[in-house]
Amino acid sequence: MLDISTRELVKATVPVLKEHGVTLTRHFYTRLFEHNPELKPVFNQGNQQSGSQQQALAMAVLAYAEHIDNPMVLMPVLTLVANKHVSVGIRAEHYPIVGMHLLASIKEVLGDAASDELIAAWAAAYGQLADVLIAQETTIYAQAATIPGGWTGWRSFVISQKTPESEEITSFYLRPADGGKVPAYRPGQYVSVKVFVPELGIMQPRQYSLSAAPGGESLRISVKREAEMADKPAGLVSNVLHRDLHEGAILDLAPPMGDYVLHEDRETPVVLISAGVGVTPKMAMLEHLLQNKTSRQVRFLHACRHGGVHAFKHHVRKLTGSHAHVKSLIYYETPRAKDQPSVDFDYSGRLNLQAVAADVILPEADYYVCGPRPFMQAQIASLRALGVAADRIHKEAFGSGGFAQ
Repeated sequence: MLDISTRELVKATVPVLKEHGVTLTRHFYTRLFEHNPELKPVFNQGNQQSGSQQQALAMAVLAYAEHIDNPMVLMPVLTLVANKHVSVGIRAEHYPIVGMHLLASIKEVLGDAASDELIAAWAAAYGQLADVLIAQETTIYAQAATIPGGWTGWRSFVISQKTPESEEITSFYLRPADGGKVPAYRPGQYVSVKVFVPELGIMQPRQYSLSAAPGGESLRISVKREAEMADKPAGLVSNVLHRDLHEGAILDLAPPMGDYVLHEDRETPVVLISAGVGVTPKMAMLEHLLQNKTSRQVRFLHACRHGGVHAFKHHVRKLTGSHAHVKSLIYYETPRAKDQPSVDFDYSGRLNLQAVAADVILPEADYYVCGPRPFMQAQIASLRALGVAADRIHKEAFGSGGFAQ
């Protein structure tokens, strides 16, 4: 535990971090890449260009300063960060480099306000945070290496099959290039994929949920091709995967990671709620439940824009239609003329839990929510309003987290 004077100095920077946090983290990343360009391939340059990573790190630094008296309350967030770090190959030796540039950035951005005492306090605080994350990540690395079919670092996989699931989403079936075993994993976890991005001239990692139940002869990821839009550029890695990589190509993968997983120690109902490409971890959960002949009540709720972007439509219909204790509810926000009600979808408009509460609010159920942040926020608010306890709501947002995302 840090001494009182150190904690007070760190807490005193909270107002500055609220006002200038993004300026600080933007300066940090610029400095880091200028002095250590070899780390660029570890970081998501798409998030760097959009500014989302700078924002995420600023919020993380602020949260740590606000909770410096008891940083363990942030443990769920730190566990998420540790999993992300392991998934892109962050190691203990990277922490001194990050710390050096973070402290230098504090001094350079704050100027005279960054006294020697303040820098020393933040050095101690960063050291404490680094120790916590390194300990977690060491454990995660060891677990990844010792599971059946496990490894650490990067391992080559062959694209054995490439299957379109919708106008935007394509599934990639991946087999170990070394002929070894497919790793064990838990439904809901993800893998990091690393590919060369010609526009950047470097390798880039991205995380994609495993979209099939564990236990098969290959891993399946289902990737949305992120097209260029007015408010964001085209996805650098997703477009390489869709456009340039075909069956027989080699991909480098990190081991399965993540703590957003199906609770298998319960016999209570399961409600899977997703939108868009957020359906991918739900497919792993649904397939796993049914392959293991679960007797748990299962509800599968999915929302998308229309039938053209509805991934796994026929597969889900086949899975849910053959089990009396499983029911699916599909929402199309803007159905096309050829999208048929009660055939392709059940409801038009946005997913409305209040309207279907009788079907989906089940006693002691666990609710797994995944999709764009606004969608998740709306569904979580609805669940809470319907009386669902917070510890029964499990969420996963695709986006930035940790130093390297």
